[in-house]
Amino acid sequence: MTPGPDPAARVPLAQAQEPLVLALDIGSTASRGDVYDASGRPVEGGRHKVPHAFTTGGDGTSVLDPDAVVREVEEIVDALARPELVGRVGGVALDTFASSLVGVDAEGRACTPCYTYADSRCGAQVTALREELDEAAIHQRTGTRLHSSYLAPRLRWLRETRPEVFGRAARWMSLGEYVYLGLTGVTAAGTATAAWTGMLDRRTGAWDPELVGAAGISLEQLSEVRDPADPLRDVAAGVASRWPALAGAAWFPVVADGLASNVGVGAVDASSMAASAATSGAMRILLPAVPDDLPSGLWCYRVDARRSLLGGAVNDVGRAVSWLESTIRLAPGSSLDAVAAADPEPGAPLVLPYFSGERATGWAADARATLTGISAATTGAQVARGVLEGVAISYARIADQLRAVSGQQPTILASGRVTQDVPSFLQVLADVLDAPVVPVTTKRATLRGTALLALEVLAPDVERADPATGETLAPVPQRAEYYRGRREEYQRLYAAVVG
Repeated sequence: MTPGPDPAARVPLAQAQEPLVLALDIGSTASRGDVYDASGRPVEGGRHKVPHAFTTGGDGTSVLDPDAVVREVEEIVDALARPELVGRVGGVALDTFASSLVGVDAEGRACTPCYTYADSRCGAQVTALREELDEAAIHQRTGTRLHSSYLAPRLRWLRETRPEVFGRAARWMSLGEYVYLGLTGVTAAGTATAAWTGMLDRRTGAWDPELVGAAGISLEQLSEVRDPADPLRDVAAGVASRWPALAGAAWFPVVADGLASNVGVGAVDASSMAASAATSGAMRILLPAVPDDLPSGLWCYRVDARRSLLGGAVNDVGRAVSWLESTIRLAPGSSLDAVAAADPEPGAPLVLPYFSGERATGWAADARATLTGISAATTGAQVARGVLEGVAISYARIADQLRAVSGQQPTILASGRVTQDVPSFLQVLADVLDAPVVPVTTKRATLRGTALLALEVLAPDVERADPATGETLAPVPQRAEYYRGRREEYQRLYAAVVG
């Protein structure tokens, strides 16, 4: 991909191509919204953000108040659905962080917090399900392993440890489904959202009865699975009266942020691999079919009737950076970016960066960060370098399996908050992967991708603006041998500590 004009350059409303899309994104640190025209460019006068934070605990707790998020999204829509947009908005689209869970009572109110993908308290239930079920068969059928980030073990944990809470829930939803219910009075699980529960058959697009039963719920307690090409139109009458600009707009089924991120950075086929680096991270390839067989370390999510997203997730990227910033003391005038920009040095500790457990490729939910090779002479910069290298190696373990499935060397497109806050981390990533990395400099790529997915239906024939990219970072040949050794050491440490 060659650098091009930045689609983030806002287009005046008078010049915006219709239909417009009001796009919403519920991320790990904030809810955001913006208005995009049919070419995928943001419109002047848009953009609104409301910060939030997960409530976390040492026992693995990671939750969010779902009603607070509904209010955040209402505030964003209030700000964006301006009178001058009346008659011009063709659709509303929403993405959320993946694998969330909200229990909803018979009156449609949340009776649990929103449990996030990072809540790891169901580790014992993961172990029990692995003993009861054929995990290899489940992986091939649903595209997911048994893991604390998915819903079957989390629902069983709730049933076993909080039976009174479990019993109050008439329905179980993702956070996005609950937000839609609050805003519009109706809801559905978009195919990608359903896939990220770990309970969707990737070949049929239907809920998997074995896993639903193992979770201890009924199919009737789950939402309809709806293809993104089939938007919700029977919304409550109050929507148009509150937001006249949205009268007649199609409300697209909620998608997971991983799919939106791929589309937003331009990784829309097997020639491109997206590397996202935000609070968590992932490497993903969007495929035009359902792969027959999956390697054990990857997931494969059915995202619509014709495409699958193949990849693996890293729990701790921005979270690892935040830990370094709050815990490790660097020399005056130094920074994490300067640490990442320096040449590698043998004195850096070897780090397994699993601050909140591991997802791909080992799926060790209870894994925790391990730092080795530290002496009294080890500096803060060396510790920071070891953590950044460990994060890059965790990406490389995913990339190895993705390349094996795709059979090619796809272009690596990198995006996310960490790529902007610590840009030199991408050079570390290029060196560890031994492959060029292209920074995607367009901000809010996930939000843009959410709009583009809606525009695939609303305006399929309109030419889209390309995402802006920075200078390609090539691997430094002199570092290849060092990182081959580091990866071998990492694997030995992983085998000994995580298994």
